[in-house]
Amino acid sequence: MIDLRLLREDPDRVRASQRARGEDVALVDSLLSADERRRSSGVRFDELRAEQKGLGKLIGKAAGDEKAELLKRAEQLKTEVKAADAERDAADAETQELLQRLGNLVHPDVPVGGEEDFVTLETHGTHRDFAAEGFEPRDHLELGQLLGAIDVERGAKVSGSRFYFLTGVGALLELALVNAAIAQATAAGFTPMLTPALVRPQSMAGTGFLGQAAQDVYHLDNDDLYLVGTSEVALAAYHMDEILDADRLPLRYAGFSPCFRREAGSHGKDTRGIFRVHQFDKVEMFSYVLPEDSQAEHQRLLEWEKQWLTSLELPFRVIDVASADLGSSAARKYDCEAWIPTQGKYRELTSTSDCTEFQSRRLSIRVREDKKVRPLATLNGTLCAVPRTIVAILENHQQADGSVRVPEVLRPYLGGREILEPVAK
Repeated sequence: MIDLRLLREDPDRVRASQRARGEDVALVDSLLSADERRRSSGVRFDELRAEQKGLGKLIGKAAGDEKAELLKRAEQLKTEVKAADAERDAADAETQELLQRLGNLVHPDVPVGGEEDFVTLETHGTHRDFAAEGFEPRDHLELGQLLGAIDVERGAKVSGSRFYFLTGVGALLELALVNAAIAQATAAGFTPMLTPALVRPQSMAGTGFLGQAAQDVYHLDNDDLYLVGTSEVALAAYHMDEILDADRLPLRYAGFSPCFRREAGSHGKDTRGIFRVHQFDKVEMFSYVLPEDSQAEHQRLLEWEKQWLTSLELPFRVIDVASADLGSSAARKYDCEAWIPTQGKYRELTSTSDCTEFQSRRLSIRVREDKKVRPLATLNGTLCAVPRTIVAILENHQQADGSVRVPEVLRPYLGGREILEPVAK
């Protein structure tokens, strides 16, 4: 959530952020009104309580008619204090409810617009010319079937559409990717973490995933637990309700977990293969830093993602995501999109978001520095979303006979294997 003091001091900035997100600007004025009621009712309650306490002292010293009048006023005050307390609680609840609906403040350098209004910052690598090599590229599913690596038919039989099995070298390739990604993160100073896949509502809400993204979240009604769509949720809530000493920062974690997404609203999109699925594994980077260090940390996360994709020998580009496509928690977000030959376009493989103080305020995570306590900043960055990375590797490193060349960085985790060979015609 944003700082209410900032809202009161510069509401136009908040309105501009909401407008850039394509969200309801009137929410800002409703929140300002609720906050004013919250503060005025709080003042009223404090005044009545002070009068009540003072009256108690006077009653003990009074006698006769004076005491009777004071007792009468005491009864009135009891009713007024109760009403003021209820009014204060109601105004506070309304303020918090509206505040939870407000997205993070968009960074001023973020391009304004929707999904297609991103700005390309840089490109890396070159697209293979398959025509010059004398063959038509196969898509990842055909390659996966040739390699005995992907089985979507049995995935659908067992669990429904958008589920799959990774088999044989497909399973080995996932394990190689995860181990290589964790190795890179560990070398960069991240603490490896295996995180829970089920979290409580306050963890999910605190990271901002029960707002506009709620339709994509799986909920277990009987247990009131949520299946995470990313280990970001557990990593953000790891220090919930804690005060961290400034000399411990930055704290960097690399979480591995299964991820679950309903993919609501994606009907008809990417239905072939394993690009868009309901369950997948992912390695996620997460940082806790001082607020003034968040932009520099954001660049570091992006560099680690670029290092990873470069090590996989994939052509990719980096985009500055437009304001209406950010997600409620992010002030700014960069995506790294790999080239997918059979689709003839770049597709998102990794992303990194600077969430500034938004999540830490919601999760009550603070930093102590020079005897002062204040919110800190959180950032996240996908290092390896396994299925999409497998898609990019298979398609970009395929050979005419259906075999796939293994990037050098993965070979130590595949027993030195340089080529994945077809097992079926």
